[in-house]
Amino acid sequence: MPPRALEPSGLVLVDKPAGPSSFAVVKRLRDRTGARAGHAGTLDPFATGLLLVLLGSATRLAQYLVGLDKRYVTEIDLRSRTSTGDPEGETAEEQVPPSEEELRQALDPLDGEVALRVPAASAISIEGQRAYRRFRAGEDVEMPYRTSTIHELALDRYEDGVATLELLVSSGTYVRAIADVLGGHCRSLRRTAVGPFSVDDADEERILPPAEALPFLPAIDLSPDEADAIRTGRRRLEQPVRAMCEGRLVAVDGTVLP
Repeated sequence: MPPRALEPSGLVLVDKPAGPSSFAVVKRLRDRTGARAGHAGTLDPFATGLLLVLLGSATRLAQYLVGLDKRYVTEIDLRSRTSTGDPEGETAEEQVPPSEEELRQALDPLDGEVALRVPAASAISIEGQRAYRRFRAGEDVEMPYRTSTIHELALDRYEDGVATLELLVSSGTYVRAIADVLGGHCRSLRRTAVGPFSVDDADEERILPPAEALPFLPAIDLSPDEADAIRTGRRRLEQPVRAMCEGRLVAVDGTVLP
């Protein structure tokens, strides 16, 4: 099979362990299948849980997946902050953790649209360079704020200064930033769902066909002639739908699959 092939094509639900980067997981699948591969939303190395990996021609569908809401379970250690907001950083500040009542009061404003400062150890570009590279080089960079939507936030338990939270947040939300607002750092972070996909269904050996990668979009059936017209550019879809022909995904919006 040639490298970076268009087949096999589809979506793989991976339960990423703590340790490897998202890129390492993608590379493993790329090497195993021989197909081009990419993820639809990174996870930090210390984090675990659901990583969506697209293979082959289905990598063109990433734009429809990256913006999906995400569910997390996190343990936030309120006894200290770290330089990275997670267990991999150096302890930057220690403090007496809040009482449960104080914690619940701090959680109240974290509802709906919230402006959160992007962590310094992140992949966003600052003046043309990745923020984490400047951070590792010891630069003191003023990080921007980003508006995130917190749809759900529940305190599952609070014991010995460690709060376990369950969250449903918009794409691009840094849970480490939420931990920082509360005065602590993420001791653990697990992504349990992305849009309609659950980590409970993760199976690295199974490749979902492209038609099943976007179940949240309505589907329309095309005749072979109609499908050929879309593939050759003689017809365009008027709305974001899954255009199907004989059980195969032909196109989504302006994205045509071979």
